[in-house]
Amino acid sequence: MGKRHSDAAWAAAKKRCRLNEADISMAKELGMTPKSLEKNIPSPTQQWKDPVKIWVRRLYEEKFCHVLKPNNSSATRVKDTHKTHSKVEEISIDEVPF
Repeated sequence: MGKRHSDAAWAAAKKRCRLNEADISMAKELGMTPKSLEKNIPSPTQQWKDPVKIWVRRLYEEKFCHVLKPNNSSATRVKDTHKTHSKVEEISIDEVPF
């Protein structure tokens, strides 16, 4: 079996990556480890790289189509509505060029 990561390792990653409880739970659902989060902290020369918080949220949204929002008691799931879908529905068949 794989290693179990201690709460201390997750707390250290949470502090170094500036994450909240919802971000930690998203990372755990994605199968990430505290070490993988800390390895992906961008250095000053890696300006193209997103901060870990944004990176985890983007990966989670791509996989599960929603993002966990932090709540006072626990993390709750909130569906993210995209306005791009409404544009696709507005196009009629007569307007398609092919």
